[in-house]
Amino acid sequence: MTDRSGIFAGDDPFVIASRWLAEAEKTELNDPNAIALSTVDQDGLPNARMVLLKEIEASAFVFYTNYESAKGVELETAGKAAFVMHWKSLRRQIRVRGAVTREEGAQADDYYQSRSLKSKLGAWASKQSQPLSSRAALVAEVAKVTAVQGTNPKRPAFWGGFRLVPTEIEFWADGAFRLHDRFVWRRQNELSSWDITRLNP
Repeated sequence: MTDRSGIFAGDDPFVIASRWLAEAEKTELNDPNAIALSTVDQDGLPNARMVLLKEIEASAFVFYTNYESAKGVELETAGKAAFVMHWKSLRRQIRVRGAVTREEGAQADDYYQSRSLKSKLGAWASKQSQPLSSRAALVAEVAKVTAVQGTNPKRPAFWGGFRLVPTEIEFWADGAFRLHDRFVWRRQNELSSWDITRLNP
């Protein structure tokens, strides 16, 4: 039995994560939904970059990217990833690890359509992670895409979402004397029950 209460209250980690994010939206100056997403390449060398988390579902976390980018290829190849979400204003963080799958259906279409026109056209124009000769070449590509796609472009087939279904979620909150509070939820797979453990700081 763990002695959880207060900000850790509840048995559903997705509910806790949603609650923490909602609190961070009131205190963080910029991008409270930013996550440091980690992947590995074909040689097992880690990669990390900031990505915006767009949805916390009942059993997964969803973000969007170019499938042909370095992160997209690494996510597809490994089939798993990790991220950390840190809020300096709250002195809290969440660490997540698990399997990833594509979200390229109606949900991805809806999110793409919710973006600004410039972001939609940018998704079409950028060959993400590929070499670029100059800024002018990128601007020219945007102009070309705008002429072809118009003011209501559809989601490119090479751009969409990834859904991370975790087998481990750790919540961390700052404590006095660096005696931080840490609780981890672990399960064997998506259908398994969670085991909850308090960890030493």
